[in-house]
Amino acid sequence: MKMILKLIVGMIVGIVLGLYSPEWAVRTLLTITEVIGQLIKFTIPLIILFYITNGIASLPKNSGRLLGRTVGFAYGSTIIAGTLAYFVAIVALPMLAPEVQEVAYDSVKLGSFLSIQITPLFGVISALIAAFILGIGISANRSETLQKVFAQGCDIIEGLLTKVIIPLLPIYISGVFADMAAEGSAFSTLLAFGTVLVLVLIMHWVWLSVLFIVTGVMNGRSPIGLLRTMMPAYFTALGTMSSAATIPVTLRSVKAAKVSNPIANFVVPLCANIHLSGSTITIVTCTTAVMLMSPGVGLPSLGEIIPFILMIGVIMIAAPGAPGGAVMSAIGLLTSMLGFNETQVALMIALYLAQDSFGTATNVTGDGVISLWMERFFGKEIAEKS
Repeated sequence: MKMILKLIVGMIVGIVLGLYSPEWAVRTLLTITEVIGQLIKFTIPLIILFYITNGIASLPKNSGRLLGRTVGFAYGSTIIAGTLAYFVAIVALPMLAPEVQEVAYDSVKLGSFLSIQITPLFGVISALIAAFILGIGISANRSETLQKVFAQGCDIIEGLLTKVIIPLLPIYISGVFADMAAEGSAFSTLLAFGTVLVLVLIMHWVWLSVLFIVTGVMNGRSPIGLLRTMMPAYFTALGTMSSAATIPVTLRSVKAAKVSNPIANFVVPLCANIHLSGSTITIVTCTTAVMLMSPGVGLPSLGEIIPFILMIGVIMIAAPGAPGGAVMSAIGLLTSMLGFNETQVALMIALYLAQDSFGTATNVTGDGVISLWMERFFGKEIAEKS
């Protein structure tokens, strides 16, 4: 909540500076924004390399079918949620808010004093492929030394995110809105933000309702009762904004839903890293909105968005537990696959962080559904073995 308040303050300060301050003040802010943007771009491949490698290397061994089916359910849930969000967004956004269209600008009017280029060590796709090769290799060879190296690398990157990049985001957003205010598009952008965020929250709850209705009916359980059992995890995630930090409460809620200890202890920590249906709904909806807001871009086609969604489901594996980890992981895809510029990236960050807690809450509540299905498939088998 503090981060959301800081983002709001950043937007307000940026708009005031853009409207009333002299040109040199706006350009100074834009220079700072440029440096922060370059730092973000440099960090993205490192996030992908260290977190995905560590996530794959840390997957439980000798879990066989339970691991495969859990991963399949989590990935399937993420992809289906993102695809449905796209179809809803392309229909609802133009109808609900015609003013959303073409309010962002592709170019910076005033420009920064400096033009800084911090070249990443490697590209997004290269980082992703390397992460899979290294993660699978470390897991197969049980290389504890390399696993510790990547785990410690995750700690370093998380420190960079939580202590440097995330705290600087309000300044970054402030610079973008100062530029928009100078261009005359800031207020229409804020109006569009409200519409997009309301639509995202509605889709979160519709998605959860569908998951629990189907699960309850297919398993002979009360959907309302199951959803009520998961509410402690939902509301805890609203405060923590982290699936990982919510694991203790999620475990307690899942076990209260009559999922056995072995299944719950396996599925919940795993899904905290790989099941991101709520985050995907938000990213896809906000992506569609930002593209609609950008002159000359318009709504993304199905051919553009499906590969993006498929990659999102992979690239957010083991996304950092820090607030905004999912969108930070997705920035590389937004720029490489959809051609987002700095203004569009900043809008995505602002939109995503404004509801990050609700997306995380949807993720962890959906983990309860996957746990219930794994209990149905493997509960008796594991109970007999134990």
